[in-house]
Amino acid sequence: MNIPSQSNQLPEPEKSELIVQRISAEKHSSLRLQIWETPLMRRDSSVLDAFAWEEVMCRRVGAGHLPVAHIWRHPDAFVAGLRDRRLPRAVEAMDAIRGQGTAVCVRPSGGAAVPLNPGVVNVSLILPNPGHAINIHDDFREMASIIAESLTPWSTQAQTGEVQGAFCPGDYDVSVGGLKFCGIAQRRQAKAYIITAFIIVEGQGDRLAAEVRKFYEEASGGVAEGYPEVKPGTMASLQELAGVPSTAAYTASLVRTLRSRYPHAETERVLSVDADDVSLTTEQMKQRYD
Repeated sequence: MNIPSQSNQLPEPEKSELIVQRISAEKHSSLRLQIWETPLMRRDSSVLDAFAWEEVMCRRVGAGHLPVAHIWRHPDAFVAGLRDRRLPRAVEAMDAIRGQGTAVCVRPSGGAAVPLNPGVVNVSLILPNPGHAINIHDDFREMASIIAESLTPWSTQAQTGEVQGAFCPGDYDVSVGGLKFCGIAQRRQAKAYIITAFIIVEGQGDRLAAEVRKFYEEASGGVAEGYPEVKPGTMASLQELAGVPSTAAYTASLVRTLRSRYPHAETERVLSVDADDVSLTTEQMKQRYD
C-alpha cells in the first residue's frame, strides 16, 4: 500500500527551477550593465554598422569592459541570415532590395531574414564569457523574459515558443495570441557573446512577413527547402496586439525592466567606440558574409 508522503520538499523539476531563478537573481544583482541607446540610424547609413559596433564592443567586453545592453533602430533595412545567403539566388534577391533604396546586409549572428524600419526595436545583451561555460538556452529564456516583462504595462499575455509560419523562426519566439512579434538570436566570440532580439512595436506584422516571403521566393530560385516557409497571419506588431503606442513607450519600459533586473545598471555614461574600428569591422563583415 502506498502511503502519501508528508514531505514538504518540492519535486525535483520545481527545485531545479527555483535554483535557476535564485542563481539568475544573484547574477543580476551583482552585474554592472551599461545601457546604451543609439539614436535612430540615418536612412543612408549601412545597417551593418550596428552589427560591427556590437562586434567591437563584444571584443571589449571580453577584455574586461562592463557588459552592455544596446538598443537601436534603422529606418529602412533588410537583414538576411547566414543560411539565407547560401540560397541559389540570394545575391540577386538582395541586390533587388538594394535597388529599392533599402540597406541590406548579412548579419553574423544566427537567425533568418528580418526587415527593419523605425517601428522595429533591436536590443542586444553583450555579456562576458570568461569560463567558456555559457548556457545559451538560459540566456535565450532571459532575453525572452525581459521582452515579455517590458510588455506588461499593456499586456501580460506574452508567450515563448516557436510560431509556425513566422519569419526568423526559433524555439524562443515571443508572441501574443499566437502571433509573433519578437525573435532572438546569438553570436559568440572567444571571451564574450551577444544575445540579440528584434521587437516589432509599430506597423503591420503581415506587411513585414510579405517582404520576407517575397525575398525567399526570389532567393530560392525554385528550390523548395533550406529556408522558412513564411505564412500570412503569423506576425504582428505590439501596436496591433496590445495597443503599445510607440517605440519610445516600449523602449522606456524596456529600459525600466533592465534597470530592475540589473540594479547596478548605468545609463548616464556615454559609450564611445572608435569609428575606425567600426569601419574596419564593417568592411571585414562585408567581405566575410556578403
